[in-house]
Formats: sequence, structure tokens, C-alpha cells
Amino acid sequence: MTTHQDPETALRHWRAAAAEPDSLLIDGFHALKHTLRFGGELRAVVTGDPAGLAELAGRLAPDVAERVLAAAVPVPAEALRTLVPRPHPTGVAALAVRPDPRAQLERLRALPRSAPVVVLDNPRNLGNIGAVVRLAAGFGATGVVTTGDADPWHPGAVRAGAGLHYATAVARLTAATLPPGPRFVLDPEGEDIRSVRLPDDALLVFGSERHGVSAELRAGADGLLAIPMRPQVSSFNLATSVGMGLFHWMSHAPSAGR
Repeated sequence: MTTHQDPETALRHWRAAAAEPDSLLIDGFHALKHTLRFGGELRAVVTGDPAGLAELAGRLAPDVAERVLAAAVPVPAEALRTLVPRPHPTGVAALAVRPDPRAQLERLRALPRSAPVVVLDNPRNLGNIGAVVRLAAGFGATGVVTTGDADPWHPGAVRAGAGLHYATAVARLTAATLPPGPRFVLDPEGEDIRSVRLPDDALLVFGSERHGVSAELRAGADGLLAIPMRPQVSSFNLATSVGMGLFHWMSHAPSAGR
């Protein structure tokens, strides 16, 4: 474990880095390892449990363990609690550089695409947004776009996504500026999704947890698709629905994301 900074210096450095407008809180070991694996740039790393961090890094992420331990500065656990609103049980937090939004948009809009873009229409729950980003990264989707007020790069969403925002493209856009591609809206009144083969350049649009897909996005859809569900069950969780939609796509593209 590096000791290139004493705790007081590390805390001052953290607070200065946190004031940068493009700094992003990376909360917990799993988010930190994914940030490093997928090219994230770190500004500061602190830990209230150096021994625990070394054990986790060696056991769960030997590919990035050296970089984790070289960057992490031990600080008292009580000091860590002053930096992070809800410290992660793994006792480590970092500040990373949020990716350039223009580069994210270029990735989302580039054609041809080899995997769909997931569109979340006005999602309200940051945990659901993060869970969807995690799914998109795992399935090799091109990225995740949200509409509405919620920032998909909010630290709560990044925490729920385990830092996998860096493994895909994530952006907030308006309905009028979505990436190109055929638009398939998931809707209970739509055609059974099992009867449709989703193209690689599809936009898969999912509605908000409460209100569903907006009339604007429904009106421009190339197709309405329904995920089969037992009668009298009102709905699936948003992330569950996205996972089923992406699995259906992947089942016809076995090499996707591999």
C-alpha cells in the first residue's frame, strides 16, 4: 500500500479534486475495479480499511490490484465518512474523471452498430438506472440513453451500476435527439417480443417505472413489443425488463459482446 500522502494531505487533495466540475464519485471496491478495467481516469482514492482493500484487490481483481493499491491512501474511517455521504461497506472511495459527453454521443450515434442502444424514457429511480447500465455492459450493448431530469451519471446510479458506466456509453438526451436506428418500444399492448428478431442497430425503449413510455416516443416507434407476463401481474421491474429484452436480442446474435 502506498504512503505517498499523509491522511491530511490526502483529504485536502480529495476536496480539491471533488471541486472539479467533471469529477465523479466512485463508491466502493467493485465500482473502482470496473472504472480501472474500462479506462477510467482516477483523481483520488482513499480507504478506511487498507488491509481489507489489499485482500479484496488480490482476490477479486488481480488484473488491477497493483494500480488500486498504488493509488489508494489510507485515511481514518471517520474521515472517510466526511467525504462520502454513505460509505460503501468495502471502505474505499475514489474520484474519477467523468467521460467527455461529446465522445459518449459519438459512440452512441456511430453507424453501423453491432449492438442495440437501450433508451430509458424519463426514469426516476437512480438504482434502476445503474442496474440497467450494468446489464448493458454485461450484454455488450452500445450504450444507455435516458430522457428526463435524472442524471444517469449521478453517483447513486454509478454506485448501483458498480462503475460499469465506463464499460459502455451513457448519456442523457431529449426524445428528439436520440441516436439513429429502428425504434422498438416495450409496451404491454405490443406484439409478443418472441415473434420479432431485433436488429443490431435497434433502439430498445423502456418507459418510466410509473408512467410508461411517453406518447412522443410511442408515436415514432417502428414497433411495439410486449414481454409475456402472467395475467393479473401488473409489471416487471425496469431492469428485469431490460435484461429480458437484451437477452432476446442476444439470443439471435450469439457472438454479441464477446
